[in-house]
Amino acid sequence: MPPTTRAAIPIDRELTAALRHLDLRVVRRLEGLLHGEHPGLRVGPGSEPAEARVYHPGEDDIRLMDWAVTARTTTPHVRDPVADHELESWTLLDLSASMDFGTAHQEKREVAMGALAALTMLTQRVGDRFGVHFLHNGRIRRWPARSGKAALITLLATIKAAPRDARPTADTPNTTSLPEALHDMARSHPRRGLRIIISDFLDTPPEANRDSPASWERPLRHISARHQTLAVTVSDPRETDLPAMGLVPMTDPETGKVREVHLTPALRDTFHRAATAQRQAIHDGLRRCGVEHIALRTDRDWVADIARFVTQQRRSVHNTPPIPR
Repeated sequence: MPPTTRAAIPIDRELTAALRHLDLRVVRRLEGLLHGEHPGLRVGPGSEPAEARVYHPGEDDIRLMDWAVTARTTTPHVRDPVADHELESWTLLDLSASMDFGTAHQEKREVAMGALAALTMLTQRVGDRFGVHFLHNGRIRRWPARSGKAALITLLATIKAAPRDARPTADTPNTTSLPEALHDMARSHPRRGLRIIISDFLDTPPEANRDSPASWERPLRHISARHQTLAVTVSDPRETDLPAMGLVPMTDPETGKVREVHLTPALRDTFHRAATAQRQAIHDGLRRCGVEHIALRTDRDWVADIARFVTQQRRSVHNTPPIPR
């Protein structure tokens, strides 16, 4: 499947070149068995040495004694090893019908695929694995954790082949919502790592606040308490601003219902205010959950937006307080 455009298969040479010199820092401590390139919770063989410190009799292991520093300072010093382990990242990718919408350069699904590819490339190191939960057609489908570029290309091809306009049918009466998908991911993968949620979050009510938070806030807060969590919101300009087109048929992407609406100036203004309030509610809810947030749009260069976020994150990671063991 040779790449044709960025929107077709979002792992082309332009994307690789743009992200080659960037990496998404994982600052939370991880659990694992292999020794990779991320901070771990436990010490172990092959660990990198940390800074030397004064030896405390009865508390420190004498086998960790740093004899070179001890000889120079004439004071016993030890050097704690810092265990490095592999990163296991899991992404919840929203492939509901609303993600097939797009009126600009590309559809929201294509931007979401690009974000998945870019963030996976930015976080993968030796021994790292990535897995995906798909919220599609009212069900959760899981892609087992794997590693390597070949697995990523196969994953993107699978997403691209997924049926569009995936609306719940009579065969799927118990449809799964975004909060339920978050609960499922939290239960299925308790091991510490990186969690990425890519969605439009359109089920957020405009009036969501601290007194009446959105339904996805509680499970997302539960995930962020244990894992480093990144939320990626994908939007289209027509979701906040309606064109002056008079009488137009409008379709609910989730249910398929069609209704003719007269787009008067008053209606367009009301819609804009409600949509803006909804976007603000999404932003406030993610901030309350304590997760990092990337806002992507179909009418902007999502590669530049991700690169800008990663650059800012690398600058701020030095100010991040250490996570207790």
